[in-house]
Amino acid sequence: VQLQASGGGLVQAGGSLKLSCATSERIFTRNDMAWYRQAPGKERELVASITVSGSTTYADAVKGRLTISRDSARNTVYLQMNNLKPEDTAVYYCKCSRRGGPIYYGQGTLVTVSS
Repeated sequence: VQLQASGGGLVQAGGSLKLSCATSERIFTRNDMAWYRQAPGKERELVASITVSGSTTYADAVKGRLTISRDSARNTVYLQMNNLKPEDTAVYYCKCSRRGGPIYYGQGTLVTVSS
């Protein structure tokens, strides 16, 4: 299963980034998608998720600042990140899953927010 994440980088506090996670049509149409992140010395945590039907959930720490979306024409999931804070610094991972099926994580993309 290929989950190709991209879009990370270095940004100043208050800035914006948009992460992308591209996959195959088969994976995209059958799986819920999510973004997780892992900061240095911390456990991996859920940032946002979106179901096949488009229902979304967000971690409290990112509500109102980060938006997850999915583009069926491109088989891609996005994470629009606005008003970034230094505490958002982490490696961000794309994840796909479905009930009764396997869970896959893609390779991470590093987001660094400077103060």
